[in-house]
Amino acid sequence: MTQLATTQKTNSNEKAKSLVIKMAERFGVDSEKFMTTLKSTAFKQRDGSEPTNEQMMALMVVADQYGLNPFTREIYAFPDKYNGIVPVVGVDGWSRIVNQHPQFDGVEFRFSENLIQMPQALSKAPEWIEAVMYRKDRSHPIVVREYLDECYKTGNRPGPWQTHPKRFLRHKTYIQGARIAFGFVGIYDQDEAENIIGNTIDNATGQVVSMTPSRPEYEMTEEKYESFIQTLIARGTAEGCWPSINQLLDERFANNPARLQDAKRRISNAEFEALNAADMQSDGRRPAAGSSKGKAAKAKPSKEEAQPESQQVSPENPSESNADVQGSLDMG
Repeated sequence: MTQLATTQKTNSNEKAKSLVIKMAERFGVDSEKFMTTLKSTAFKQRDGSEPTNEQMMALMVVADQYGLNPFTREIYAFPDKYNGIVPVVGVDGWSRIVNQHPQFDGVEFRFSENLIQMPQALSKAPEWIEAVMYRKDRSHPIVVREYLDECYKTGNRPGPWQTHPKRFLRHKTYIQGARIAFGFVGIYDQDEAENIIGNTIDNATGQVVSMTPSRPEYEMTEEKYESFIQTLIARGTAEGCWPSINQLLDERFANNPARLQDAKRRISNAEFEALNAADMQSDGRRPAAGSSKGKAAKAKPSKEEAQPESQQVSPENPSESNADVQGSLDMG
């Protein structure tokens, strides 16, 4: 080992020790026992194993950066596929880091009046919820809308999305609004962590229980399928989220090539017509009466629901949430 490498390793060890001492003092724990205590409690892995020292330091850096308390599970960990670690922040942790941000100036929630029933859910929930995040240094709020059919998750047994769909959609909206409004990076909620590691976590036992997709494909009747496609066309026309819609189709109809081909053809035609209608409008022309472009326009949200573009956050940015029209607009 060269002298430079030795020096770098020594500096790294010193920084690690300094962080351990700092966090131990913060939580009133003996620094000699701090790492051992965290390994066997807050950062203990779902399979019962303890994380490595390297994984521990990665988690502690994130916990220290955002001022989170691992002993109250504001932050915990999932192992990823490559022997790494995924830092997971619970809703209490998200609330803490938002309220601690110096520019945070309040949040409001808006709820769709349209209630929908998702598979296995014990009650109906709003079609969407908006989080309106206010910053002291912005003249306009940041508005983020999350749709239930994109966020909803099923499992091998009833979980929180089935028992409390309204609450969990609100949590999801709050987290996405916080991430976009304040630029929080490197931390995830449990749903995102499960997607990253490719497993499903049993909420009752906390164990990894399944390698199956979290959003299974449901059999649709022709009537449900038609309604599903029309809903997608309306949303694509109103929001321009065509790439995300195509990603949703790939996921939903992966095992049904015939429907996938038909759905993609119809979405492609609708996208072409919507773009053509926009071009005609910019040229001062009007689409022919009774055309599908005119019909698609009727599907746009009302003035009360729609937000100005300057205040809307596009649902197509993959940095916001991998893919925004994900999950199931389930009709079956």
